[in-house]
Amino acid sequence: MTFHVHPVPGAGAEDVVVGTSGRHEGAVFTGTDDGSILRLSHDAQRIDRVATTGGRPLGVEIDPDGDLLVCDARRGLLRVDPDSGLVTAVTNRVEGVPMVFCNNAAIASDGDVWFSDSSTRFGIEQWKDDFVQNTRTGRLLRLRTDGEVEVVLEGLAFANGVALSADESFVAVAETGARTVVRHWLTGERAGRRDFLVEGLPGYPDNIARGSDGLIWVTIASPRDPVVERIQAGPLWLRRQVTRIPERLQPKPKRTVRAQAYDDHGRLVRDVEVETDRYHMATGVREHDGRLWLGSLHEPAVAAFDLGTDG
Repeated sequence: MTFHVHPVPGAGAEDVVVGTSGRHEGAVFTGTDDGSILRLSHDAQRIDRVATTGGRPLGVEIDPDGDLLVCDARRGLLRVDPDSGLVTAVTNRVEGVPMVFCNNAAIASDGDVWFSDSSTRFGIEQWKDDFVQNTRTGRLLRLRTDGEVEVVLEGLAFANGVALSADESFVAVAETGARTVVRHWLTGERAGRRDFLVEGLPGYPDNIARGSDGLIWVTIASPRDPVVERIQAGPLWLRRQVTRIPERLQPKPKRTVRAQAYDDHGRLVRDVEVETDRYHMATGVREHDGRLWLGSLHEPAVAAFDLGTDG
């Protein structure tokens, strides 16, 4: 397996999405911490800055019209035309209150958008505070085609990646702080119920996405840290004190590049871990035609490799 690291002109290429048809077929899009939306050619030999959000883009999706739906941590949901660079605000409020930490989304076939708000207390600059303090104020939201925003799930431990099942019978949302992927049923006799697609992940999940292989791919941004989890389970005063100590003394995410793939029954199908010192903290993942593309909250690059038959 050859692991390719493709530098981009900006730090923190957090998520990735691959165009599968139309004018963007084969193109890879990502967003960086300076607000840029970048397009890479299918071979990553050409990189264009197609827009600037003026915020901090995280999750990126492609809608049926070929526009990008961007979850901007500071500005909420945005629609971006990658041809003209036009950025249009979609929504940044829930029940009249501004969102604090818009993170990731999935677009249903009926046009509804399912998206996550990681915290109602801390924004992206203080994501570690929310994670360590375990506020459990994350939410799964639904934007209907008429513009109405609905809170579907709340009380999530840092709500993160979002994906729909192949038949759209459920929507899944990653709980980074709890090492789970929660499943909310949309159809059938379980409609309206909440359970787990996966529990007890080997680390902290970030973005999730359905691949062309039909599986739900889950990034493992960092391995499980027993020290952090003891702090999360401690009294509130302790959790708050930890986030007040200098950054250099706070617990650090351990280096890893790992992603797992699950079927719609929650069975682990693929578990891919790359040993490399050139890349770490994979937070975005897209499988497309046997190639896995990765984004990172910290790296000024996206990465890619062909899966082959093992993993």
